[in-house]
Amino acid sequence: MLAGLAMLGSAALLTDRLDAAGPVDRLDQFRMLARARSLANGAADSSPDAYREMYALLDEEIVESLGTGGLYASIGFLQDRLDAFGEAWGAAAVDVVRVGRLMVGAFQMSDAPGVNSVRVYGRLGGEAALLTTLSREGRPTVYPWAPAPSGAAQFVAAWEGATTGRGIRALRLDLVRQQGDDLRVVWSSTDLFPEGLTVRTYSVRGDEIRVRYEPDYPGRTPGCEGQTEAEDVFRTSPQSGTLVRRSTRELNGWHRELRATVAQLFDALAARDEASLAKLVADAQIRRRLPSTLRPDTACDATDGTANPQSVSVAATAAHTPWSLTFQRGGGARWRLIAAGPVLP
Repeated sequence: MLAGLAMLGSAALLTDRLDAAGPVDRLDQFRMLARARSLANGAADSSPDAYREMYALLDEEIVESLGTGGLYASIGFLQDRLDAFGEAWGAAAVDVVRVGRLMVGAFQMSDAPGVNSVRVYGRLGGEAALLTTLSREGRPTVYPWAPAPSGAAQFVAAWEGATTGRGIRALRLDLVRQQGDDLRVVWSSTDLFPEGLTVRTYSVRGDEIRVRYEPDYPGRTPGCEGQTEAEDVFRTSPQSGTLVRRSTRELNGWHRELRATVAQLFDALAARDEASLAKLVADAQIRRRLPSTLRPDTACDATDGTANPQSVSVAATAAHTPWSLTFQRGGGARWRLIAAGPVLP
């Protein structure tokens, strides 16, 4: 039924609008731009400016529909029209959601940095208009959020990077709030993770955001399994209306603890700190065998094969010679070096 209404709405819109360069011509222009980029075989400019004309056509389509009102301003009609633009481009994905009196669109046009966009439409001086745009790296998704304590409309914009073979991806979250005729980001995950956030999963439901991610700590090696992950839950603060961390828990916390011990070992060797070495390596013969030039090597740790390992081998190097260091967990979750030696070819 909704599809039928949208089709009837499209026919009525083409018949009733006086502007001869209406949706058909606009869509045709979009097709021409998409075709031109396709014929370039990927050699076309991928900068944000190269998509300016395409975005202008999409903005005109949405603003005109919102200005006409009625059926043409409905989510169903707008999404149907924008899907036609997405099909014309082939690589484009455009989704619109209603947030209070605002219409918010998430536009995925390319994998090139800075090209994708979140665009907000509403009333400006009594007329339908594009109010603001946000551009980040990644694929955008918009989640409506409860109004701020002042009643201002809000939404969460999630920007997802490409998923790696290990099922993780870069993620940025922004809480965007309307302030008069403008909008601004009042909270961002970059405030807590300035070096970037790499997640395995995340969800935005109701007034809660749940994020499972890889925390940065000494000895963490990108691409390795079984390393420490954290899961944080964020909810709205009644006082500020922004997001605060309500709870956090660790998964595979043993790896962070192990790597803290490994870092202490290398520091003690470099400083020739015998007292610290004795606490980390009980066997005096092993201590004497360790060269002061021993340094960590970039390689995945080898566990004993259990989910909560008691023994782990760590790669190291000294004078261009690979070493293997075996750590064992003792009482109180403390790790100690129990074996060490060069890895013979």
